[in-house]
Amino acid sequence: MDGPGEVGRPPVVATNGLGGQGRAPVAAMDGPGGLGRVRRLCHWGPLVALAVVAVCSATAMADAALWYWPLDTAGGSVNFIMLLNWTVMILYNYFSAMFVGPGYVPLGWTPEKSQDCMYLQYCKVCQSYKAPRSHHCRKCNRCVMKMDHHCPWINNCCGYQNHASFTLFLLLAPLGCIHASFIFVMTMYTQLYNRISFGWSSVKIDMSAAKRDPRPIIPFGLSAFAASLFALGLALGTTIAVGMLFIIQMKVILTNKTSIESWIEEKAKDRIQYYQTGETFIFPYDMGSKWKNFKQVFTWSGIPEGDGLDWPVRDGCHQYSLTIEQLKQKADKRVRSVRYRAIEDYSGVCCPVTKGVKTLFTTPCSEEPRIALSKGDLILATRGLNHWMYGEKILDSAADGAIRERGWFPRKCVEKCQYDSETDQPVDGEKKNR
Repeated sequence: MDGPGEVGRPPVVATNGLGGQGRAPVAAMDGPGGLGRVRRLCHWGPLVALAVVAVCSATAMADAALWYWPLDTAGGSVNFIMLLNWTVMILYNYFSAMFVGPGYVPLGWTPEKSQDCMYLQYCKVCQSYKAPRSHHCRKCNRCVMKMDHHCPWINNCCGYQNHASFTLFLLLAPLGCIHASFIFVMTMYTQLYNRISFGWSSVKIDMSAAKRDPRPIIPFGLSAFAASLFALGLALGTTIAVGMLFIIQMKVILTNKTSIESWIEEKAKDRIQYYQTGETFIFPYDMGSKWKNFKQVFTWSGIPEGDGLDWPVRDGCHQYSLTIEQLKQKADKRVRSVRYRAIEDYSGVCCPVTKGVKTLFTTPCSEEPRIALSKGDLILATRGLNHWMYGEKILDSAADGAIRERGWFPRKCVEKCQYDSETDQPVDGEKKNR
């Protein structure tokens, strides 16, 4: 799935309804549009995210009616309209990021010049070459244009088409939560102000339904206080967590370097240092100006620059500088991989309780799959942790079109093959933290 292969069939041109080529619709992987969107929505990530938005928004609107009645003053009206505006903009960008999708490399895609195929990796799942900056997502089961990561909260990838809306969602959610937090604090303060009495050795709070002002239609009792306090904690937690993600995405945008590309660049420096080749790797897509990088994602039309297949590069680089480096790293990984044989069966579960306490509690915190092992299976290990290893199962029926099985497995289930290995170097130490 990652290695180069033979030239695929002629490219299948996909359109997005706007006449643009190279943007495969989300329905291509989800099935019919309406059913596909429902399936994408019915996932723990979107359900939790929408529940947080619903709780914070509904509680903030109820508290706003108690604290600053919107029909009496202009300030109350502006406060309530702003609250509604945050909710609408957050949901709009959230659903845009989820349903528009990142954009997919058309099935069967090949570069215009056949000689350029030697610079690209071939995806056996999509039966096409991987365009520059694209990567195959196991969750979406498609090659994603300018893939940054697969986000479980939108149950979709963040990539070329939805990077702007995803980043706007990460900006608007903390801003809306800050506004809501202010409303929660002011509501609890104003409602409890006349209900708190201080004694010599005690503090009493009257949380009865009686109110000093009978006008509000929403009583502020014990349940309302608990709901406001819970929503406040939820809003503050969301502000911190989502705000940190926004900072990360802004770094990605301003450097024009996705999270995956940052990892490729780090491995490039490690490869050059390890082999002392004297090469100098220059990341090709950083335009040298944060503003130019910013404009590639955010445009007045709302459509990102380019087509997701061809990208402008800086001086001294060309369109395939990054993909050539990826091919070098793939070849290096094959040379430095180590052959292991399974000595115990492993079912492929995430947290195996029968493989020891250390294996159970050090399971990799990653969405990468686990591979089931049977006694006698051969595996090529490429990296490892103290109690886990990552590699590819060697299949007896492996063919050019076969799908490779790769993933994590417990270290105690395998032993190194002394008689046959790709290299005598262990995966411990130098490759442990890769």
